[in-house]
Amino acid sequence: MGGNQLGSVFRITSFGESHGAAIGVVIDGCPAGLVVRRDVIQKALDRRAPGRSAITSSRKEKDIVEILSGVSNDVSLGTPICLMVRNQDARSEDYKNIRNIYRPSHADYVYDAKYGVRDYRGGGRASARETVARVAAGAVAGILLDRLGIKIYAYVDQIYKLKSKVPYDQMDINKSIPNALNIPDDTLYDKVTKLIQVAKEEGDSLGGSICCIIRNCPVGLGEPVFDKLHADLAKAMMSIPASRGFEIGSGFGAILMKGSEHNDSFYTDDHQKIKTKTNHSGGIQGGISNGMDINFRVAFKPVSTIAKEQTSVNTLGQSVAFKNIGRHDPCVVPRAIPIVEAMTKLVLADHYLRNKTSTILHA
Repeated sequence: MGGNQLGSVFRITSFGESHGAAIGVVIDGCPAGLVVRRDVIQKALDRRAPGRSAITSSRKEKDIVEILSGVSNDVSLGTPICLMVRNQDARSEDYKNIRNIYRPSHADYVYDAKYGVRDYRGGGRASARETVARVAAGAVAGILLDRLGIKIYAYVDQIYKLKSKVPYDQMDINKSIPNALNIPDDTLYDKVTKLIQVAKEEGDSLGGSICCIIRNCPVGLGEPVFDKLHADLAKAMMSIPASRGFEIGSGFGAILMKGSEHNDSFYTDDHQKIKTKTNHSGGIQGGISNGMDINFRVAFKPVSTIAKEQTSVNTLGQSVAFKNIGRHDPCVVPRAIPIVEAMTKLVLADHYLRNKTSTILHA
């Protein structure tokens, strides 16, 4: 199986399955001398962990991270960093009833067709549990970005048909949102919570979207042809399980604008810094960051695993009716926030290190 790596200079390789012994990641290209503390990585994993509320999966994983290599006395050595989290609460027996069934909208059928074999236990490699590796690696990338003053902040801006009316540029990224769903619009919290609870009781699921803001990003990150910064962000976001859409800046709203309305005019501020009067570009022009806020949205589909009876076919092509038994989120969006932030950090860390070779002035 290919495609388990992300990045060019700051590069990660993830490994492990949902019901295997462990989930882990190897980080290549992390500079030596970076202070990498286990508790910083653990804090990031705690935000992603299941079993934290009544509207998330009841699977209880402590997700205790182990640093196997690349760090000594809390300092990176410049050698490959290996991080591992052991699986502790897998219940593979929950999946025996569907071991020969292709679940709707899952990777079951395509894995069988491509590889001739699949791990039916919780989806194996296709499970969202794989994102443990991404969040752990993203925490290390975040340590590097913190030194540069780059701030990354994601939040839920829509669940099903309920959308927040708080504009991204009015978000205070220095304050955490004081509710379990990470919705900045207080008027929606109770409505969304009830909506998700009803979906759970009905054995169904809901989708939504996450908005992400990057502030203090320096000018110059991104390669202007195939590795545009927004292209790499899009790839990173679309690699997250259940993601179905990506837009940056004005996104699809640009369709409804004329060039004279959409163009971001430049001006020089009181500190002699070049900025733009508007930010329809989303902080990236020509594939390169321009110093303005980078903002984008990621859409997530309703979780495929639902408790309602469904019809499908088995490995023999016979029609079957079945119900899922496993433990799953009725809405994955709130738990996807640390994943979106982690993938953003990985892309930015990689492009920051790549930018070091763009001109002799950076040497």
